[in-house]
Amino acid sequence: MNYQPLTIDQLQQMVPSAFATSAHESRSARYTYIPTSEIIRGMMKEGFLPFAAKQSSTKIAGKEAFTKHLIRFRHASERLGLQVGDSVPEVVVVNAHDGTSAFNLIAALWRLICGNGMMVSDGPTGSVRVTHSGNILDNVIEGSYRVVKESALALETSRTWGQLVLTAPEQKVFAEAARTVRFGDSEGQVTTPITAEQLLRPRRSADQGADLWHTFNRVQENVVKGGVTGYAIENGRRRATTTREIKGIDQDVKLNRALWTLGEKMAEMKGLATVAPSRAAGLSGVSHVA
Repeated sequence: MNYQPLTIDQLQQMVPSAFATSAHESRSARYTYIPTSEIIRGMMKEGFLPFAAKQSSTKIAGKEAFTKHLIRFRHASERLGLQVGDSVPEVVVVNAHDGTSAFNLIAALWRLICGNGMMVSDGPTGSVRVTHSGNILDNVIEGSYRVVKESALALETSRTWGQLVLTAPEQKVFAEAARTVRFGDSEGQVTTPITAEQLLRPRRSADQGADLWHTFNRVQENVVKGGVTGYAIENGRRRATTTREIKGIDQDVKLNRALWTLGEKMAEMKGLATVAPSRAAGLSGVSHVA
């Protein structure tokens, strides 16, 4: 079972913009520049290890080395004794050196759903935003400890969802809502041939189950990972449409947050209160974002 943290060399290959040696030329003198690489090393010293990373692309010449990037960390104490199907609290760090993002620390879960340790964002519950001013490194480290506590609460929520059985119509309602979130236009209209039933189909036997947690995982993976094929009749001919994996950082975060919210609303409808994340007082330069 391969699940080793990434090295600095690997991160440099995967997210070179995290290792920019300066801010983009568009930034003003008020912009406090601290490279993400310094944050990475600081978090690693605190026991937060990177396990996945990606960065945004750009069509603007000269911005390639400064674009938005995302790195997923989990604490070293969470590495031992994991079984397939287990979930682990994570801290997701999003930043950019071109002014498109402050440091955002997002609570998340990583679920070991198969032997190769596939990454699935199981639902952020909140975030901490650190502006590019003041003592950024200390604020990011302190914010990370707060966020990982929220991730632990999300883990507790996942356990309660596992005890909440949904009827077949309730599962379909959840999938239909997720279908609208993923494929709906600005007015909520959905024209894709991908059906709610397809979003509910498990990709492995371990994901079968009528409870909310298994339903959420099936829908979430089918929505985010793509590869679902639907068919429609156009001009008298049968045409296939296959969904793509969500790779954009903003869309990834937004979609996973929306799906998690759908899970919370379904739990509320069933009379089960979701474990609420703690809201400690903000740091200087740090704000909580729901």
